[in-house]
Amino acid sequence: MEGGTVHDSAAPGPEASNAALRAYLRGLPGVDEVGARERASELAARSIKAEAKGTAIDLAIRMVDLTTLEGADSPGKVRAMSVKAARPDPADPSTPPVAAVCVYPDMVSVAVDALRGSGVGVASVATAFPSGRAPLEAKLADTGHAVAGGATEIDMVIDRGAFLGGDYRKVYEEIAAVREASGAAHLKVILETGELGTLDNVRRACWLAIHAGADFVKTSTGKVAPAATLPATLVMLQAVRDHHATTGARVGVKPAGGIRTTKDAIRYLVMVNEVAGTAWLAPALFRIGASSLLNDLLMQRARLASGTYPSPDHFTTD
Repeated sequence: MEGGTVHDSAAPGPEASNAALRAYLRGLPGVDEVGARERASELAARSIKAEAKGTAIDLAIRMVDLTTLEGADSPGKVRAMSVKAARPDPADPSTPPVAAVCVYPDMVSVAVDALRGSGVGVASVATAFPSGRAPLEAKLADTGHAVAGGATEIDMVIDRGAFLGGDYRKVYEEIAAVREASGAAHLKVILETGELGTLDNVRRACWLAIHAGADFVKTSTGKVAPAATLPATLVMLQAVRDHHATTGARVGVKPAGGIRTTKDAIRYLVMVNEVAGTAWLAPALFRIGASSLLNDLLMQRARLASGTYPSPDHFTTD
């Protein structure tokens, strides 16, 4: 039901032509769309034991990339979000911090200053986010600005027009160039799965990103509907699982956009466990891009501790 296992021993090298990349990507086992959606639905219906819910909530909090990507973002808003990222519930010091904050490149230095010593990472969207439509020189300058500001993670977007037009070489070269420009920062490659049309394309884009140097593959910018979906994430988890089985290397996965409730987050954790395995149940290999999810996780956590929900204004909305 999940589609054939992919072995990348025959994957083209970095100098491969567009024709070779096209032959490789279009030769991947096809995704059974009906089967993948049924499998995702089946996993979404599973529940976890009540005594495990607290552990799952804390794990989900530690996987959150707390995000603000609005034209009205200000230094004050980013500082407030950064404080929340490091101490999500000031009344309960046992609450874990999130994995990272995610901001535009011009706000990276603000977040870095606010989070210094906290252990929370600073991610920045780059490469003409969210469209990905800019000359490569501009994308690399965008990336360089974020890295110079102290970003520890770069979230880049692929050129979906080039991908859908079959220019896989261009997409590969841009990912590889941004990988080099990112230096020590981890590179998350955003596929924008809602624009790719089919799960076959999701699988192809995922494998292309992995071979071009992605540390993470990410579903969405959060600016296009549909954003993260369970079937697309299922296909991406299969890809990183199969890549590890062949090469021993692990690549992370990040669904982003539209994940708003604790129930949603736990559904993704169940899928990670069942498809990729327990090694991916860690912030180093699985993230959740969200702006509103954290408060629901905190409310559910407080309810488990006290038996009652806190008032809606107990947590900040930054």
